[in-house]
Amino acid sequence: MNRLRDILLVEDNPNDVELTMEALGEHNLANKVVVAHDGEEALDYLYRRSRFAKRDTRHPAFILLDIKLPKLSGLEVLQIIRADEKLKSIPVVMLTSSRQESDLIRSYQLGVNAYVVKPVAFADFISAVKEIGAFWAILNELPPS
Repeated sequence: MNRLRDILLVEDNPNDVELTMEALGEHNLANKVVVAHDGEEALDYLYRRSRFAKRDTRHPAFILLDIKLPKLSGLEVLQIIRADEKLKSIPVVMLTSSRQESDLIRSYQLGVNAYVVKPVAFADFISAVKEIGAFWAILNELPPS
């Protein structure tokens, strides 16, 4: 069975979670979206720990990762992912409100696949997330887990 891979959304802002879920839903993506509310929870998902211990063993189709997160920042999570041979091929898209050049540069130094600043306008945010979802979940070819 060729089951679709999850999308991992790592976001602590409930409003941004809701908007992102709505945008991905509008694109009718069949992928399940799993939400992690902080950096530690994201790693729990990736390493199949805690509440994610029994999840599917396949990697997510891609990770939407905020930079400013509780417990571990998005940059710290990205660094851990890229340092792990089993995780480093997972596509990671920073979806963040940070326009700081240092965050952008550091993200690419750590190996992010894309850096998207969250648009402020509702319609623009929805459009951006829909395009991200379409590319990474539908068009992008993934390596085997």
